Amino acid sequence: MKKRILSVLVMATTFAFVACSGSATNSATNNATTEAVKSEENKVEEKIYKVGIGQFAEHGSLDNCRTGFITGMSEEGFVEGKNVNYIYDNAQTDGSAAALIYDKYLTQNVDIAMAIATPMAQVAYSTCDRANVPVIYTAVSDPIAAGLANEDGTPVGNVTGTSDKIPAEAQVKLITEMFPNTKNIGVLYTTSEVNSVSAIEDYKKVATKYNVNIVVQSIDQGSDMPLAVDTILSKVDVMTNLLDNTVVANMPVLIEKANAKKIPVFGSEIEQVHKGCIAAMGLDYIELGKQTGRMAAKVLKGEKKASEMNFEVIENASLYLNTKVIENLGLDVDPAFATRATEVFTDIIE
Repeated sequence: MKKRILSVLVMATTFAFVACSGSATNSATNNATTEAVKSEENKVEEKIYKVGIGQFAEHGSLDNCRTGFITGMSEEGFVEGKNVNYIYDNAQTDGSAAALIYDKYLTQNVDIAMAIATPMAQVAYSTCDRANVPVIYTAVSDPIAAGLANEDGTPVGNVTGTSDKIPAEAQVKLITEMFPNTKNIGVLYTTSEVNSVSAIEDYKKVATKYNVNIVVQSIDQGSDMPLAVDTILSKVDVMTNLLDNTVVANMPVLIEKANAKKIPVFGSEIEQVHKGCIAAMGLDYIELGKQTGRMAAKVLKGEKKASEMNFEVIENASLYLNTKVIENLGLDVDPAFATRATEVFTDIIE
């Protein structure tokens, strides 16, 4: 009897030991699995994205786009040095340099190629399309004319972004309100920039409504500016700028010569007004850049593909005024414009 009881006790102890061992083994396996999942999650969280930013020219409007883009990305959780690295290059209005920039970005395996200004966006898409790298652009006045979007606004491929289309009618209305005797409005543009050609057509469409003529003068490159400015100033009452990158990059030439003849120059956005244009019904390029950054963040997060997003437009233009320019030119301008303006500058910056 004692032997039987002892045998039962041994068996019970053995079963208990095996059960405990199995439980411990399962627990250890589960813990290991959990840690592995966490490890994989951390790897995803720790991914550092590469974004190549190509800018066509060196001027304030495009600089503001870049600043706004990085800010917009950070607002969506992409912080430079933490989970995103930016590679920045400027083509200095050279199309060949632009192509080299995006070739380089492909070799650096960027996750997104960002392009600032129409010529840069066109090169970025033609280069990156072969590697299926998404392109996000900004400061493209007419994405459809640039071949980046279809007539209905849908992308032509893995490319999307924001448009800075000029509010042509609002600008012409402002000019004729400030200077009612205006008959001829001058516009300089670069022949190779399709965005400028498109904008001129918009100006011509609204010109007859305000009983003015649009006088145009083309340039092929920045070195053509002095002669082109001398030619057009003899034919116009005022000048207005487009978002033409080559013209804007050489704007001091226009302003200096126009000031000498007491001819006011209207800008196309806030930065130009602070740098010596009299006024503008223009856009805030910081905000445009932020909007673009938010679009890029959606792509990096996997929420949307660039090919699934129509290009976006900031439609509301604001009045910007520079009273120092008015003073320097000795012009008689109704003080009410200053009260209407979103921002009034009392100085001129370099």
